[in-house]
Amino acid sequence: MKAMTMTAEIPAPYAAITYSVAERIATVSLNRPESRNGYTLTMAHELEHAFVAADADPAVQVVVFTCVGKDFSVGADLSGGGFDMSMTDSPSDWQEPAGRCSNTIFGMNKPVIAALRGVSVGGGMTITLSCDFRLASTDSRFSFPFSRRGIFPEGASVWYLPRLVGASKAADWMLTGRLFGADEALDAGLVTSVHEPDSVLEAAYALARDMIANTSPVSTAVIKQMLNRLSGLDSPIPVHALDSKLIAGLPAHSDAVEGVTSFLEKRPPAFPLTVPEGIPQWLPWVSPVITETDTTP
Repeated sequence: MKAMTMTAEIPAPYAAITYSVAERIATVSLNRPESRNGYTLTMAHELEHAFVAADADPAVQVVVFTCVGKDFSVGADLSGGGFDMSMTDSPSDWQEPAGRCSNTIFGMNKPVIAALRGVSVGGGMTITLSCDFRLASTDSRFSFPFSRRGIFPEGASVWYLPRLVGASKAADWMLTGRLFGADEALDAGLVTSVHEPDSVLEAAYALARDMIANTSPVSTAVIKQMLNRLSGLDSPIPVHALDSKLIAGLPAHSDAVEGVTSFLEKRPPAFPLTVPEGIPQWLPWVSPVITETDTTP
């Protein structure tokens, strides 16, 4: 992953989302409840901006991705009678809107927890497939309805979905475009857990607080990208080579020293390293950060 850069400046406050930071948690919320959070180019632009900002903010350790209203998102806003294909970039640089969100989340160092309720369909679901956790509510309903609209999947969903639920279930949902509920999503591994509608957001915050209290931000960032980038390789040999270099650096790695010490002393850890400065700069997906760290073997 190359370092992410901000897109065009966006005035505050956002028009289609909300963004706030408290207790090391950034909350990013879709905020078009009057349209059941129909996905627009403005929303795509603002989500990309907000997730990049959260990843760069030293005050943020975990991101919660949720919604205002009873539905996470009904997918592309078709109120104009079709798809908005207007471009904010040159045609050669244009990216479809759902992928702008999912690709940004994929490249983030910080974990992202999606708290879903009500309807999450089409682009309203594909934008969450690169999240590290998806928590659903008992009223959640999901669909990848592309074949029923004569259109094509986006958000790189044909890459993410089979990795999450397997090729057979991905084909079932993608080819039929049918609607399915939270229990089926949980059984297939699409979502991590299911909660009452009024409790799913608090469950996401509880998970975020647990990670903040007990995990190293640097370890979490490296593990996230190892899972994203290495788990699909066709051989474990290059993964073992990278593992070996990481493990060889542990004696000089401050977070490792603190993790072991806090375990032996039976106290909560206080990890000293921060993201992105503490991430080993030799990792193949990292762009150099100009700072001194103690993490390079």
